[in-house]
Amino acid sequence: MLKTVWILLGIFLAPLAQAALPFAVATVEYREVDQTYAAEALVEAVKQSTVAAQISGRIVEVNFDVGETVKKGQVLVRIDESEVRQAVAGSEAVVAQARANLQNARQHYERTKQLLAQKFISQAALDKAQADYKAAEAQLAAAQASAGQATTTRGFTAVMAPYSGVVAVRHVELGEMASPGKALMTGFDPKDLRVVASVPQYRLAEVNSAARAQVEFPSFNKWITAKAMTILPTADARTHTTRVRLDLPEDIRNVYPGMFARAHFSIGRAKKLLVPAQAIIRRSEVTAVYVVDAKGGVTFRQIRLGEPVADSMIEVLAGLSAAETVALEPVKAGIYLKGKQ
Repeated sequence: MLKTVWILLGIFLAPLAQAALPFAVATVEYREVDQTYAAEALVEAVKQSTVAAQISGRIVEVNFDVGETVKKGQVLVRIDESEVRQAVAGSEAVVAQARANLQNARQHYERTKQLLAQKFISQAALDKAQADYKAAEAQLAAAQASAGQATTTRGFTAVMAPYSGVVAVRHVELGEMASPGKALMTGFDPKDLRVVASVPQYRLAEVNSAARAQVEFPSFNKWITAKAMTILPTADARTHTTRVRLDLPEDIRNVYPGMFARAHFSIGRAKKLLVPAQAIIRRSEVTAVYVVDAKGGVTFRQIRLGEPVADSMIEVLAGLSAAETVALEPVKAGIYLKGKQ
């Protein structure tokens, strides 16, 4: 009877001893999680483009810099329009001249018809007057087209954002000369991002059958469920891999094109022993945790880890058993252990 009381007392005292510790703890346990195949990937923007100059001229305005947000239709770069303005004025003068020539040709044609009716001139004279009239009409149409082209070219002096986004690269400085085809700015839409991973051909069947994946960003320990998955119908002949696109949700913070990511494709379910990622200590080549016993004692124990899973958990391959308790704040646990020693 007395032995039973001591056992029950120990069961109640163990949580009390752990609760008195100056750091948070968690229990190592088995969970049924997705069995995944991981592949390295890169973030890319669905909308990413480089705007270029369509005319020559000196750059007189650069309105945005790298990292700034731009709305659709805002002027990114303005090119000096002095030369283009003169071209527009010249084309308008040519239109006025062609219109005057057309009016003169029309009047001459009308007079020639009257003279022919009165038998004062031949039919050949009327044919020539009619031909001159049609030629004047064509010259006016050509002049108007040229003027329209000049006016359109004048609009190219203001280079505008094709969509709302963020400036990624600025290729020019104020005062530089622009020329047709010269890159001015590169931007992307941060609301529409995706991750691209290269998957070996022998894994495609598993990846395609699951059609479900999560994206890990190791730099800030974040997991995101992909909205959709697309397997591109082409393969790299050199590496024998196929590119797989994973669409990300909108408005993800701290994610931008070129960032490293890891794609985890779900290929089944498995029961794994898991430990919280925040409990892991990495010192050079040593991976360990602080284990807390039932009496509140703390020990430093080396472990071997497997693959990370969602919810900031990592698979434990060796060094821990189910129901053991680990410190979630390794720094505080280490200070506490040194104080006890």
